[in-house]
Amino acid sequence: MPEPSQTSAHTERPWHAVTWLCWALAGTTAIQLADNPLYVLVVIGVAWVVVSAHGREGPFARAFPWLVGLAAAFGVLRVVLTAATTHGGSDVLFTTPSFTLPEVLGGFTVGGTVETPVVVHAAAEGLVIVGIVAVFAAFNAVVSHYELVQTAPRAFHELGLVVVVALAFVPSIITAAHDVGEADRARTGGRVVRRGRLLRRLVPVLESGLERAITLSESLDSRGFAHRGPSARERGAGWFGALALLSLGAGFVALIAREGTIALLLAIAGAVGVGVAVLLVSGSSERVRYRRRRIATADWVCIAVVIAAPVLLGVVSLVGDSTLLWPTDPLGWPTLHVLPVLALLALVVPCMRAPSTSSVVAAPRVTARAAAEAA
Repeated sequence: MPEPSQTSAHTERPWHAVTWLCWALAGTTAIQLADNPLYVLVVIGVAWVVVSAHGREGPFARAFPWLVGLAAAFGVLRVVLTAATTHGGSDVLFTTPSFTLPEVLGGFTVGGTVETPVVVHAAAEGLVIVGIVAVFAAFNAVVSHYELVQTAPRAFHELGLVVVVALAFVPSIITAAHDVGEADRARTGGRVVRRGRLLRRLVPVLESGLERAITLSESLDSRGFAHRGPSARERGAGWFGALALLSLGAGFVALIAREGTIALLLAIAGAVGVGVAVLLVSGSSERVRYRRRRIATADWVCIAVVIAAPVLLGVVSLVGDSTLLWPTDPLGWPTLHVLPVLALLALVVPCMRAPSTSSVVAAPRVTARAAAEAA
């Protein structure tokens, strides 16, 4: 007896992966230009709204609060370490026991006075890190990784594949932990038992991660990764890349020495060398891109709007808006200005176009018994 057909729903992505990449770069650049904690909180709120509107089904959207929480935990740890090792201020909050490390380990004092400007400055810098992580966590939650690898130049295909595997690490761990939790509840008859279950849940998660790593390595090996030696064009691209990096490094040194003309010439030579290396490697690749999605006109418009956010912040900074930065010495309340807020709201533009959900008819599920009867 044939199985009844099953219907399911899939979500069509309204924006191209390049559009989301430009959105993430614009968000992080905006945070760098306006590291006032109030503006950083605005960007974090924008990232949360984008994930709510465009978060992909599965563990990718659930990874967003985990990544932001992990960044906040590291930010708190950074504040504690900075407050315990930085001294010399006047506004002392409290004093802790202290000890001095030997000269071999740096010879600095750990503990002692904890000053308010040091704590506030470290907290503001930690919030900037949380904001940047929130933007890229949102990018990871909304972008199609397959489309991102397809869009990358052929020279960066292997690098893009490695980056995508790294981006999917946290969602895969969340999925494994969810599956292990479901299996554990099945053993306990549906009761939620938390005490004494840490080891029983941790070991299967690690085991499944190891199995996925072995499967991935076998898949890469079967596709011939690193089996072929470098071609002549790839070796030439390597030399061009090395010379380009040397030129860029020398330009940076010249810039420090305030030799502006030489630094500009070296930077141009380095950029040209990098471009030639990318063209050589891309030309030597015979990889075929199957059904690659083109960037639509709406994507170009969205890219232009989101890039306008850091551009407007740069203009506001040149005009002399003092609210973009928050000096902690002397300490005062951070303030907002309407123009930077309007510039940051340009990052919400991708939410103006919601993803559409359509129903599709899935193929009939073939059971083992039906397959055996057919055979």
